[in-house]
Amino acid sequence: MNVNISETKGFYKLSWLQRIGFGSGDFAQNLVFQTVMQYVSIFYTTVVGLRPETVAVMVFIPPVINIFGSMALGAFVDKHNPKWGKYRSYLIIGGVPLMAFAVLCFWNGFPGSTVYAFVTYIGLCLLYTVVSLPYGALFASLTRDGDEMTKLTSTRMVLANLGGFTVAFGIPTIVQSLSPTRTYNTSGDAHAWFITMTILALIGLALLIFCFTQSKERIVMEADKTSEVKISDLWMEFIRNSQLRIVALFVFTAFALMSIYNAAGAYYMTYNVQASNYTGWFQGIGFLPAFIFMPLVPAIKKAIGKKQMFYVFLSVAILGMALLYVVSIVPALRSQIWIIMVAQFIKSTGIIVATGYMWALVPEVITYGEYTTGRRISGTVNAIIGIVFQLGMAIGLFIPNIVLGFVGFDKDNAVSQSALAQQGILWLVAVIPAMLLILAMFIISRYKLEDNVIDKINMEIEEKHLNKK
Repeated sequence: MNVNISETKGFYKLSWLQRIGFGSGDFAQNLVFQTVMQYVSIFYTTVVGLRPETVAVMVFIPPVINIFGSMALGAFVDKHNPKWGKYRSYLIIGGVPLMAFAVLCFWNGFPGSTVYAFVTYIGLCLLYTVVSLPYGALFASLTRDGDEMTKLTSTRMVLANLGGFTVAFGIPTIVQSLSPTRTYNTSGDAHAWFITMTILALIGLALLIFCFTQSKERIVMEADKTSEVKISDLWMEFIRNSQLRIVALFVFTAFALMSIYNAAGAYYMTYNVQASNYTGWFQGIGFLPAFIFMPLVPAIKKAIGKKQMFYVFLSVAILGMALLYVVSIVPALRSQIWIIMVAQFIKSTGIIVATGYMWALVPEVITYGEYTTGRRISGTVNAIIGIVFQLGMAIGLFIPNIVLGFVGFDKDNAVSQSALAQQGILWLVAVIPAMLLILAMFIISRYKLEDNVIDKINMEIEEKHLNKK
């Protein structure tokens, strides 16, 4: 039977309002996620006063819990159909407490309390999973159309990076403006952090509500198959879906490297460059390429292909990190802030495009699993992706704090550090992430679902659905 893609049930077209509406969920989640990636380490070490080694332990606990929590949540999401929507319901159910914990996490009401820091941080991370896991499944439920998924990925990544830019530039800028000492890395800045996070949390909640109103679930598992879903499906899907394993490993590596250099960014500008007033600019420039290059992704992918696009932009990121390292070890260059910003822009251009487009691969591996097993277990697959990205992020936050402890970082010195501590920070900003980028390039070389392959698979699935009628 010949099936015209434009007339087939699953190949829906989305309006710009729907694309922007869905992408507002990425904006909202990144207000929390990027705050954790970029500033949670420096907040807990310099504002709260915890030792780096303590922070390293703290950031590693949530993903360990989520290995089991995500397995249960993925199966729960696939098996149930809440009245507000199978997936979008969790934007509200999980979104309200998530934003509340985002505020509590940065409230230093119990100064120096390790217990309070652990409880609120772990709660924040677990609630983030309650929102992000079904949100990933929601993405895969909107349409099967490959071109639409590329456009939607481009749109949501622009909005995700707008959220990242808001955090990167906004947090140090707002905190410094509200702080009586005009700093963001001393115990006296605690109240300014609390006010800043309250503002961001309210914005985030409004965006999640908007996302809820604009997202329509269309491609979901048949009702008669939901009863078959089991927690063990997560492990079985990971074993039998070879392309899922490749994407999961790429996501893990990507989040590890991003977490490492993002966490080190504030330390780098404060202690290596000695220009803490430029921290917001340095971190913010890391998101600017998204607004230039992500809208061009559909055209770039069409011109050079999916895998070549990954190779090109991962190479650009490595080049940017090499330039940043060279600038940092030459005193005459290190004093030229504009060169540092250029290196940051080049590095970020490569990373943003490569790691932004990786989310378009998740619906593809969900479809591949549906093609091989007959079941579209989006929640379970997103549970796997959620586990690996949180493990990657945890490793990426664990390593900087361990390195800082090893090189003797002085959490009580808000101005300078030893030469060894500065070298450790530089390795975190440029060297270790560059090594992981090379690994990521090798991983993506093993991915086999080129556009013509996934289009053929989608067509065959839809033919089967039509023939059942």
